[in-house]
Amino acid sequence: MLLTLAARSLRTLVSSNGEGSLSLLDLPGFALKELQLRGMNVPSSMLAGWTLEDLDNLRDRGDKAGCPCLVLIEDSPMRLAAADPAEIASAGDRIRRLAVAANRLGCNAMAIRCTAPDTDEAFEEAASVLKGLMPSVERLELNLLIAPNEGLTERTERLTDLLKRIGGFRIGSLPDFGHAAASGDLVESLRKLAPYAGAVHATVEGFDSKGRHEKFDLAEAVAAIKSVGFLNTLAIDYVGEGDAVANIEQARTVLEKAIEAVPG
Repeated sequence: MLLTLAARSLRTLVSSNGEGSLSLLDLPGFALKELQLRGMNVPSSMLAGWTLEDLDNLRDRGDKAGCPCLVLIEDSPMRLAAADPAEIASAGDRIRRLAVAANRLGCNAMAIRCTAPDTDEAFEEAASVLKGLMPSVERLELNLLIAPNEGLTERTERLTDLLKRIGGFRIGSLPDFGHAAASGDLVESLRKLAPYAGAVHATVEGFDSKGRHEKFDLAEAVAAIKSVGFLNTLAIDYVGEGDAVANIEQARTVLEKAIEAVPG
């Protein structure tokens, strides 16, 4: 299992998004040399206003640093059902543009969230829309990952049913430890989604004075995904208010020990 970085964890350190002096182009080298993480999942908001040439530059910097871009993540949930047809068409166009950007970055996947009510009608409409978009994604040799979101895909069972309905080898999930913990059953939620996962986000909220992660056990979460055979990339996703670098380093140490402790 390869530990990587959810780039939004360092948003405040990147000059174009926060108050820091770190360029996004320098982030791959920083992630590898300072954090010992070997890949990045990048949110689309951090690339706002970028040209295709800018994306090519980030791809080159990532490749040279040994820390490539792996997943391009759309920040805003997509209206793919139970909405004005124009909104659904706009979401489809956005997904196609994201696929082009993900391809230029050298990613193997792109990720979205769906916003829709949890009804049978919305389920069928979302499945139909996404199935129709898959050829555009597949032509660029990308995987499309759906992350849990309130409404239609909030419940684990509902999300896995949607993935099955869409079908194909390039549709999957992007689970995260935070959502799994909030579901009330961290282990069971991760065990159900991990078999479909193209990547998993290890949500990190901070550590107490004894070095224990707040709100849930990171090692327990790692054991859950390994128990169902997940051996893909695990991205550290720091969402707390403290020192991002220090918390990421501490999380890396905990996760490395957890990965080594569990056979797989």
